[in-house]
Amino acid sequence: MRFRLLLAAGVALALATPATAQQTHSGTDKFAQLGTELPTPNTYRTASGAPGKDYWQQRADYNIKVTLNDENQSITGTEDITYTNLSPDRLSYLWLQLDANIYHPQSMTALTQTAELRDRMSFQAMEYLQRTGFDGSFKIDDIRMKGGSKQLPHTINYTMMRVDLPQPLAPKQSVTFTVKWHYTVNDQKATGGRSGYEFFPEDKNYLYEIAQFYPRMAVYDDVNGWQHKQFLGQGEFTLPFGDYRVSITAPADHVVGATGVLQNPDQVLTATQRKRLEQAKNAKSPVVVVTQDEATKAEQGRAKATKTWVYAAKNVRDFAWASSRKFIWDAMGLSIEGKPVMAMSYYPKEANPLWGKYSTESVAHTLRVYSRMTVPYQYPVAISVHGPIGGMEYPMLCFNGYRPEKDGTYSANTKYGLISVVIHEVGHNFFPMIVNSDERQWTWMDEGLNTFMQYLTEQEWERGYPSRRGEPKDIVPYMSMAQNLQNPIMTNSESVLQLGNNAYGKPATALNILRETVMGRELFDFAFKTYAKRWAYKHPNPADFFRSMEDASGVDLDWFWRGWFYGTEHTDISIEGVQWYKADSKNPEIENARRREELNAAPQSLSQQRNLQDIKKTLVDDKPELKDFYNSFDALAVTDADKAKYQKYVSGLNPEQQQILNKGLNFYQVNLKNLGGLVMPVIIQMTYNDGTQEIVNIPAEIWRRNNAEVTKVFITEKPVASFTLDPLGQTADTDLSNNGFPRKLAPSRFELFQQQQQAQPNPMQQRNVSSQQPQQGGGTSGGTR
Repeated sequence: MRFRLLLAAGVALALATPATAQQTHSGTDKFAQLGTELPTPNTYRTASGAPGKDYWQQRADYNIKVTLNDENQSITGTEDITYTNLSPDRLSYLWLQLDANIYHPQSMTALTQTAELRDRMSFQAMEYLQRTGFDGSFKIDDIRMKGGSKQLPHTINYTMMRVDLPQPLAPKQSVTFTVKWHYTVNDQKATGGRSGYEFFPEDKNYLYEIAQFYPRMAVYDDVNGWQHKQFLGQGEFTLPFGDYRVSITAPADHVVGATGVLQNPDQVLTATQRKRLEQAKNAKSPVVVVTQDEATKAEQGRAKATKTWVYAAKNVRDFAWASSRKFIWDAMGLSIEGKPVMAMSYYPKEANPLWGKYSTESVAHTLRVYSRMTVPYQYPVAISVHGPIGGMEYPMLCFNGYRPEKDGTYSANTKYGLISVVIHEVGHNFFPMIVNSDERQWTWMDEGLNTFMQYLTEQEWERGYPSRRGEPKDIVPYMSMAQNLQNPIMTNSESVLQLGNNAYGKPATALNILRETVMGRELFDFAFKTYAKRWAYKHPNPADFFRSMEDASGVDLDWFWRGWFYGTEHTDISIEGVQWYKADSKNPEIENARRREELNAAPQSLSQQRNLQDIKKTLVDDKPELKDFYNSFDALAVTDADKAKYQKYVSGLNPEQQQILNKGLNFYQVNLKNLGGLVMPVIIQMTYNDGTQEIVNIPAEIWRRNNAEVTKVFITEKPVASFTLDPLGQTADTDLSNNGFPRKLAPSRFELFQQQQQAQPNPMQQRNVSSQQPQQGGGTSGGTR
């Protein structure tokens, strides 16, 4: 198509959709600022996203003594809690979390569990429905002021316990009280859960991963008051910071690893083991502190005596530990911005050779990358412990799964599963152990941010690392689902329908898109680091993250938070059509030649083609005298008058206007429609007739006047052969079939399979590759929290 360029004083010709169409909105304005959705800034939390001048948070310090009974798998304990009120409020009672009460047969979790009966049900399914044989809840034996003679009144409400103080706790004052308790440790394989024990029938030994093992102070803050929302199993933990001193009494042949630094190595480790641990501080590869031979020998005994391991940790929000006579222990020192840190792993022989090769190296790699991208790791150790669960995190210590086969071989999925789960769980030291968000309310604030950082860390492990989450394409199946099967990311943890997609995958992908497509790496990395610095060792909320990211980058992201975090719409932008225009040069020699070429190239109609065959002679052919001037007139012949007219036109143009005419520019009007509803940047690749390509990135604000459809004009010197939306898969577009013009077929795949497939050996087994190390293993476990 051609258009004319008009010359008129003070007149500009806009090559765009009419203004009346552009200024209409489809439904809600998706670029409206987040107003009522975010809390009003105040002196505690500012509009910039930083803590305010009056920001405060409470403190809870613990002195805990626990004893592990390996004969009946139970724990007894006593703790002194010193609670410091740094709020401006007087507190007449305190709330503690009793998370193990989830294992009570009449817990809220058990009572509200839904299920369906089927015509055929397994015994295992029936046992799960009944679940009446195990009670792992806390048994509170005593609560009183430290050194006091009277019990403190207390009320247990499922997984929460209120302790009534003898007198209100005033601001800037502390109170110390003592709690005594006991409970039975759960079998993780039978009951699930984030901690518990695993029994090894081959050698009749237990491996304990112990967490949520003591009554823990709930958070009291400026946003919620007491955060005492019930623990139902999915929403995790919200905890204040404090110092811990924990004495763990276990069988004398057990090895105990825990949050913090071991205070009495001379009493619990041999001289050789202490020497190995010292050597590990400067080692470039993991040094084995407790060897497999030592662990195997310990497996064969049953010590009647006990040892007490004492650990201390400063400024942490929680404490966890692990104990077993089966533990191999390796360690490696590293430096984080000049501060020494020990990366360590504890694991049974069943985990080798996989764990000895990858666990501690993964711990160290995680600390380096996260420290560079967020805040320096300040704690003295970081530990990975192997057990039956897929993954669970605590300060300085985490529990991880994945084992090789019994012959020592393993699949690629097992290898990368181990590396990924260690990265993820160790990464939780930063979110939420340091940047201490409210997990009970907002799972995505720790899991989503951590999964994003996990993706970055995996990609620095090796080229082409098979990350499960982070790439936009990987969230497409979830975002393509019906909206009634999804929740907004901003949904309470216990109400989320698909936790993995909602709280891990979608926010991680959103942050990756922010970094790569919306903001760019430089702006994003600075803003993300700013958020982490501002809220390290504090309690951020979603608004603090949203505001910090905008404040530090100078990018208005309200449309992004609204779409990705508050909504369930998806990306589906379609090229509805393209019109090609050329400017009319007004040069009769050029324009008339073009028209003649177009006329000659135009196909004859069917009637014309048939008339050539059927009509042998026309009347004028038979009677030439009927011809006149017009039978030989060439309307496209260029005359002197045409040339003079053109010269007069050109003489009225300035040099810039003449250049526009002489370039022969191509003008393409591209019609775009937002079918998915989620406003996103428009990324268009133009492939020219000569095969070269160009990508144009258009900010999401192109949709600001019309959220549903827009047109965009592209001006090129070379003719365009095709247009493609989002060629690199940057926006999680759910339908690629409408991303091209002219339209392209997008292939899908289906799988053919036999009804009864046999389990296939992993590639190492197929090729008879086995480890040269003597360690053997068996079984696998997966999953990440």
